[in-house]
Amino acid sequence: MKKSKTSSPSVGFISLGCPKAASDAEQILTRLRAEGYAISGSYQGADLVVVNTCGFIDAAVEESLDAIGEAMAENGKVIVTGCLGAKKDAAGNDIVRTAHPSVLAVTGPHALQEVMDAVHTHLPPLHDPFVDLVPAQGIRLTPDHYAYLKISEGCNHRCSFCIIPSLRGDLVSRPIGDVLREAEILADAGVRELLVISQDTSAYGVDTKYRTGFWGGKPVKTKLYDLCEQLGELGLWVRLHYVYPYPNVDDLMPLMAEGKILPYLDIPFQHASPRILKLMKRPASAEKVLERIAAWRKIVPDLTIRSTFITGFPGETEAEFNELLDFLDEAQLDRVGAFAYSPVDGASANELPGALPESVREERKATLLRHQEDISTMRLERKIGRRIQVLVDEIDEEGAIARSEGDAPDIDGLVYITDGHDLPVGEFAEVTVFDCDVHDLYATLQ
Repeated sequence: MKKSKTSSPSVGFISLGCPKAASDAEQILTRLRAEGYAISGSYQGADLVVVNTCGFIDAAVEESLDAIGEAMAENGKVIVTGCLGAKKDAAGNDIVRTAHPSVLAVTGPHALQEVMDAVHTHLPPLHDPFVDLVPAQGIRLTPDHYAYLKISEGCNHRCSFCIIPSLRGDLVSRPIGDVLREAEILADAGVRELLVISQDTSAYGVDTKYRTGFWGGKPVKTKLYDLCEQLGELGLWVRLHYVYPYPNVDDLMPLMAEGKILPYLDIPFQHASPRILKLMKRPASAEKVLERIAAWRKIVPDLTIRSTFITGFPGETEAEFNELLDFLDEAQLDRVGAFAYSPVDGASANELPGALPESVREERKATLLRHQEDISTMRLERKIGRRIQVLVDEIDEEGAIARSEGDAPDIDGLVYITDGHDLPVGEFAEVTVFDCDVHDLYATLQ
């Protein structure tokens, strides 16, 4: 059916990659709807398509290029944004333009205005759009009861395996008043959980020298502790992601102990060998990390720590890999993910000697995950018989599916409530844990 000239111009949207990319997508979608654009769920119903890409590892590059190719084949009018848009090949050519020269425009990440300029050029908005088409909290890709809250862009670290700074730039912290205003709007819209994200959450405010902002008529420093203290007044679950184990994280423990923010930290340790950490150009040493974890758990016994590690980094010896396994035994982390080292174009680690065969990298990844299984299971077993608070995500024929304070959406475990058929989705409930497996808890309302 042909669209009338007076119908709203329609944009299709594909978003790939991490929560930071999803947050960028939400901003673009919010702006599109604010200007009167309709959002199409199909290629055929869209006047053009925006593809928000990821370009971190080879698999993500391939997925993004495939998504662009599909959009070109199905629709033909495509605007590309996101990390892959900022990435070049060894010859200095734009990867997207090389693979798909007919795309309408290409931008890098967190490029809201550039994307909107491209949309305006190729699909002008109708005059006088109805601004009330957009709710106060904007357009979000998450369920109504939780939302990502991005507090900064970019990163000041230069980890040898990572090209994020070349894609997203150095650290740029959002004004604390803007962050808290967004959080309050989300809370007023019914959000029950805020997931605080950035490339380096612990460094929030470093670039502004912790400049003082204002919130509710009072001065507040642009600093992680001050941000968490204010977010803790909203009565929501506040979950911190992408935290580096800096000393300033110690200051957050009393807030967790008081229930102001969740007793949960997502810390990408990446390795435990001092030599490998140095080659990775990672801050902090394994010894200090173990001391810090022990100190944290003295204050917050129920602290959940999730982390990620890279196996098979160039030059990693068998002894250094075993050192990583020993670290897991001592650290007793709750959740662990692992990636076999992948040489990313543009990463300085590619120049390091001692590259390991892919089979070794993958075998060590599998070994690490098997090693961690018993640790994760034992950590969950400590919760059996306990009464805990959960947030209900959905209901199915077997009961309710929820998450505990220790479970971030999409990356951690779930709590299956066998008699929770009548629980409201998006609300908190109290349950008793009666069993667990490697990843999940099983509970009842009684």
